[in-house]
Amino acid sequence: MSDIVDLTAAENRMRGALDSVRREFSTIRTGRASPSILDRVEVEAYGSRMPLRSVANINVPEPRLLTVTPFDPGTIKAIERAIDNSDIGLNPQNDGKIIRLPIPELTEERRRQFIRLARQYAEEGRVSIRNVRRDEMRDLNELMKMGEISEDDERRAEAELQQMTDKYVGRIDDALTDKEAELLEV
Repeated sequence: MSDIVDLTAAENRMRGALDSVRREFSTIRTGRASPSILDRVEVEAYGSRMPLRSVANINVPEPRLLTVTPFDPGTIKAIERAIDNSDIGLNPQNDGKIIRLPIPELTEERRRQFIRLARQYAEEGRVSIRNVRRDEMRDLNELMKMGEISEDDERRAEAELQQMTDKYVGRIDDALTDKEAELLEV
């Protein structure tokens, strides 16, 4: 990192974009049960929308089964409705105390839909990282115009920023490759 220009904030923002993409990837279901599948499900309970994790316990008793146990049995219908209305494609089975979510085999069509979704999340992450680079380049240009850094320092920082951008875009691409392989796994 150059001595005059500190790019720590830019790197933190890029890391945040990468973490966000990885979180989004974890919500795309594969053929295996994972509690993170339910991370985006929000339940209408107690007069407001709440994340499912704040109103229920989620377990994986078998590789292809999730169970959702509400903290308050009175919220079980709201939880079932929230899971039904979500885009995860699971059919809740309510026995009055626990909601069971069997994870069906993914069809080829559903796999392709999930891959398209993963690619969309990856592209959003890449755009976010490029936006960080653009903002930082603009700031560097302003610093040079005001005479706070030299042209050499600006060029050095821009090269470093480009390397950082390439590194994080590459990490998103790697995560996408892993997610696609996981989705195609039969």
